Amino acid sequence: MTEAPHLSNSRPEGASPGGDWADRMEQAVLDAGVERAPALGWNSRMVRAACEANGLSLGDEELLLPNGPRDLAALLSRRHDARALASLADVDPKSLKMRERIARAVSARMEAGAADLEATRRCAAFLALPTNADLGLKLAWETADELWRWAGDTATDWNHYSKRVILSGILIPALTMRWFDGRDAAEAFVAARIENVMAFEKWKAGKDFDAPLRKLADALSRMRYGAKS
Repeated sequence: MTEAPHLSNSRPEGASPGGDWADRMEQAVLDAGVERAPALGWNSRMVRAACEANGLSLGDEELLLPNGPRDLAALLSRRHDARALASLADVDPKSLKMRERIARAVSARMEAGAADLEATRRCAAFLALPTNADLGLKLAWETADELWRWAGDTATDWNHYSKRVILSGILIPALTMRWFDGRDAAEAFVAARIENVMAFEKWKAGKDFDAPLRKLADALSRMRYGAKS
C-alpha cells in the first residue's frame, strides 16, 4: 500500500506562527502528542487522543496526518532540528575547528530532543521498528544535512553525501544513547566517533578516490563513441 505523500515523505516549508491553519494545527497536535506519549506510547491511539484534544474528528485527522504516528514523528524530529539550530544561533561556527563544530551541533541536537525526553523515547522506539526504519534513516539524514549546513559545509560533489552518511551514522546511536543512557555516555560516544572520522579524513588525504569513476566514465565514452583505447 502506497503512503499518502505527506509529512513523513517530504519536508514541507517550516511552519511559523503566521502560517496557515494546517501548519498551526500540526504543531498543536504535536504539542498534545508530546504530552500524551509518555502514557500512551507513540502510536495511532496517541495520535487520535492528540487530535481529539484539538477538536479534530477522525476525518480531519486523516486529512491532516494521513500517515498517523509517522507524520507526527517527522514533525517532532523537525521541531528538534529547529530547536537545535535556534540554540546554535549565537555561535559563530567559523570560530571553531571543524571537529568542534560537529561536536557542538550534535550536542545541541541531543539536548533539543532531551527537552521532550519521555515523548522522544517513545518516538525513538517507534522509529526503531522495522516498518519505520526507512523514516528513521530519512530523518537522520535531514538532521545531518541541517547540522552540516550550520557548520558551513558547501560541498557539492560526492563529499556532500559522504559527510551526511557519516554524520547520520553517528547521530542515530548518539541520540539513542542520549535518550536511554544519559548525556555523559552520549557525549563520550560522539567525541570518540569524531576522532575516528578525523583519523579517516587524515588517512584519505591525497588519495585519488575519484580515479575509478573517471576510468569508468572513460570506458563508457569509448564504448559509446567508438574511440580507440
